[in-house]
Amino acid sequence: MSDTATTPRPSRRIGALTQLWPFVKPHRGLALGWLVFLGISSSATLILPMAVRHMIEQGFGHASASAINTTFIGLFGVALVLAFATAARYYCITLLGERALASLRSKLYAHVIRLDVGFFERNRVGELISRLGTDTEVIQALIGSGISIALRSAVMLLGATGLMIWTSPRLAGLTALVIPAVMLPIIVFGRRVQRLSRASQDRLADTAAIANETLNAAPAVKAYAREDIESTRYAAAITRALATARKRIGMRAALTATVIVLFFGAITLVLWAGARDVLAGTLSAGVLGQFVLYAIFAAGSLAGLSEVWGDVLRAAGAMERISELFEERADIISPATPTPLAKPVQGELRFENLGFHYPTRPDAPALYDFNLVIRPGETVALVGPSGAGKSTVFALLLRFYDPQTGRITLDGVDLRALTLPELRGAIALVPQETVIFGGSAADNIRFGRQDADDDEVHDAARAAEAHEFISAMAKAYDEELGERGVRLSGGQRQRIAIARAILRDAPLLLLDEATSALDAQSEAAIQQALERLEKGRTTLVIAHRLATVQRADRIVVMDGGRIVAQGTHQSLLAEGGLYAELARLQFTA
Repeated sequence: MSDTATTPRPSRRIGALTQLWPFVKPHRGLALGWLVFLGISSSATLILPMAVRHMIEQGFGHASASAINTTFIGLFGVALVLAFATAARYYCITLLGERALASLRSKLYAHVIRLDVGFFERNRVGELISRLGTDTEVIQALIGSGISIALRSAVMLLGATGLMIWTSPRLAGLTALVIPAVMLPIIVFGRRVQRLSRASQDRLADTAAIANETLNAAPAVKAYAREDIESTRYAAAITRALATARKRIGMRAALTATVIVLFFGAITLVLWAGARDVLAGTLSAGVLGQFVLYAIFAAGSLAGLSEVWGDVLRAAGAMERISELFEERADIISPATPTPLAKPVQGELRFENLGFHYPTRPDAPALYDFNLVIRPGETVALVGPSGAGKSTVFALLLRFYDPQTGRITLDGVDLRALTLPELRGAIALVPQETVIFGGSAADNIRFGRQDADDDEVHDAARAAEAHEFISAMAKAYDEELGERGVRLSGGQRQRIAIARAILRDAPLLLLDEATSALDAQSEAAIQQALERLEKGRTTLVIAHRLATVQRADRIVVMDGGRIVAQGTHQSLLAEGGLYAELARLQFTA
């Protein structure tokens, strides 16, 4: 579990939002259009008080119908300009937000999917999905509307303030005296909102992680009748998220209310002084009306800034969480100057003095003093009790991890000197737990080789004894298999995995309990398919059922991360020891 999922940390300053620029930069045209139309719409709005002053002084003051007509025609013209500019501004900024969000999500996903296996052991998938979904949506809201509101409010505040000074310097001076009183709560409350925004995002990630874990294990939840328990656990996470959100919302509400009260209280005081000047004859009613409207614009803009400030801080917290993902670096990477494999790949493997422990278990060696040579085209079975290190051998071959000591070579080349695509492209894996994606049967088989045509897919399915059950489906190879292959039996899923390996046609074949989910009849057919597949390939087989490895050229017996014996089935039985004991237990049963 990641630290961020359990410990809310204060967000850094809103400078984290500067990291959005690379995603906005390609769409500078939209940003420029937004700024242009923002300037036009703000200018049109700021002209309105002047029209009101003109109407009061020239129309009402001199009882001129023509002046009134001219003023209202002008007002309607300003309204048309304002309507067009506002619509264009909305279009530009909304589309900018969508495009920037699409770029952000694509780059974030591409970065995360390239991180090594160790990263996914440290982080819950549900939290990663939360960052891809919830956090990016918060940022989209900021770009699509928050920034627009904030900048429009800032422009209006500056414009209205300048025109207030131009209209009546005395009244504007009185207004300026109260600005420090308005800004102080924004600074104090804003910092608290920022911390609560980060905490709120973390709590939402907790709920996503719990839901992801539980829904992905729905059969286990139902088998153990844990629906009520898991519902309670999720409800508790929701309650914690709600409590944090309530604090954040309360703080934002207090910030908004305080700013509005202070600012409008100050404006009321200033207008009271202006009204007395009108009565004294030192200020005209038109000037006071114009100043009142500018003061209202300024107050509304400041209130808008205080309200959107919470969104800015929340987005800063979300961007910080996303930036943490971008800062993650894979430990297992391709070398800067790789050594290419000679073609064709022969498939000779050498494990030389390997020592390895998993990063999460530094005190428990998974492999110790491991030495093994596998000749090209040889089929070698790895057997032994659980925890002996068999799956670790596969993980190191695929470079999910690197050994702490020793090395592994393929055709004489250290695996660490090969690029990851070249190494993994030379390997076909049939895992014990088959992963089925939500696409069609053909798409799932084509996962082994994306450029395979339909005929090759069908041939691979036939060789894996999967063609019959796929053809029996309503849409055959176009049938959707459902999320995680829920429409297939365990044996059918495993045959799909074998078809992938057949389609991949790689020189190295790794079989991890490849027939464990098959019935006896299907297993016999699959064994024949695997025998055909293994010809001309170097094959490593992990099997707990010893009956499935008797055809191997060599059987390697492992225990405690070391090789304790190796030979053929008959020679190991005659030798006695661990293999003979395992065979006695299985075959007697």
